[in-house]
Amino acid sequence: MLFLWCQVYTQRSCKRPYGVDLLVAALDEFGAHLYYNCPSWNYFEYQAFAIGSRSQAAKAYLERKFESFTDASRDDLVKDALMAITETLQGETLKSNVCRIAVVGVGEPFHILDQATVQQMIDAFEIVGEQEGPDAATGQEASAAP
Repeated sequence: MLFLWCQVYTQRSCKRPYGVDLLVAALDEFGAHLYYNCPSWNYFEYQAFAIGSRSQAAKAYLERKFESFTDASRDDLVKDALMAITETLQGETLKSNVCRIAVVGVGEPFHILDQATVQQMIDAFEIVGEQEGPDAATGQEASAAP
């Protein structure tokens, strides 16, 4: 009977429906798709999206980078996803025990990467990030030639 009571809120406009946000990955003859479903029964297709607490920082990162996603490799896309998560950590270090990576794509069946693989990717991306920052030998910022 409790289920029926909760269902009433999704059928009338006087109350906000119970529900959660949901990201759905799909694959069809046109390629991979990402859909955001919200509790109001609306859904939207995105190239990249973030939900959850502190997701605004991740969304801002993804908005800055989304134009490069069309031609990016799988590893580059995973790197951008991990970097978006890093934006939400507020000074904490990203570890594989706080995130999961699922992959779906043309010619690649859906699978979830194990924690060891995810941690190797995180470690590799942190090395790249350190090289782009201050020069380790001089402590100076690296600069581009004019």
